[in-house]
Amino acid sequence: MNIPFAAASYLLGSIPTGYLLVRMTGKKDVREFGSRGTGATNVLRVKGWKSALPVAAVDILKGFLPAFLALKWFADPVFAAFCGFLAVIGHCFPFSIGFRGGKGVATSIGAYAAIALAPCLAGLGLFLVAVGLTRYVSLGSILGSLVFPLIILVSGGPKGVAAVSLAIATLVVFQHRRNIGRLIKGTERKLGERC
Repeated sequence: MNIPFAAASYLLGSIPTGYLLVRMTGKKDVREFGSRGTGATNVLRVKGWKSALPVAAVDILKGFLPAFLALKWFADPVFAAFCGFLAVIGHCFPFSIGFRGGKGVATSIGAYAAIALAPCLAGLGLFLVAVGLTRYVSLGSILGSLVFPLIILVSGGPKGVAAVSLAIATLVVFQHRRNIGRLIKGTERKLGERC
């Protein structure tokens, strides 16, 4: 394992994109509103689409670049998946703002895309269908994240990659634990509802 590269993966993932953008444009902490996360969905609720889209794009790159570069430079898909996982951990638990970040969805999409594009697109498709039918971004995020490792396993992909991608999905689901409670109670906010 290349420890410096792995550490850099976490550090890149820990850049709090949504927090910084909202701070720069409104001088408030996005974590004080909505879901109290730094991700694009919460930025959408607080600042609208013009702010949410660049946050989503950067957060995707935070997961894509470590996994893609690790795969290219070290030719080890398991290590590449691990670097993507570290980027997702960084996004969820960024050291620079007290380890309170986002839910890891966009960053995991980036990591998944670098690891295996077809399963990533399948997960993204399920996400879009679920959100389109229910308007619950959290539900789409959970389902989309879980599909990726399942497809890797069913298709006979590397078991190490499947294990790491399952760890990524597990973290995403864990970060949505409060959303799951609200989904069960019927109190979860739908897409488009502002704070």
